[in-house]
Amino acid sequence: MRSLGIVRKVDHLGRIVIPKELRKSLQIDKGDPIEIFAEDDRIILRKYQVNRACFVTGEVTVDNKELSNGLYISPNGAKVLLKELQDFV
Repeated sequence: MRSLGIVRKVDHLGRIVIPKELRKSLQIDKGDPIEIFAEDDRIILRKYQVNRACFVTGEVTVDNKELSNGLYISPNGAKVLLKELQDFV
């Protein structure tokens, strides 16, 4: 892990500010979710990205398919969605 030499103080509410240059280089935008891990004596922050999670069920499987709008759907999610659409029509 490379040290950037940037020091930030924790405020009275326990918050720290991630420097703009670092947010920009890691493509972290306002409102993006961040994962927080503790490892030994380190705190690790990582941009949270749901990898291929079905937008209907939340399942993450190798069988999930990416739709044209960028969302993913699992085989089970597709069945649920088809049933709901059939009930709708």
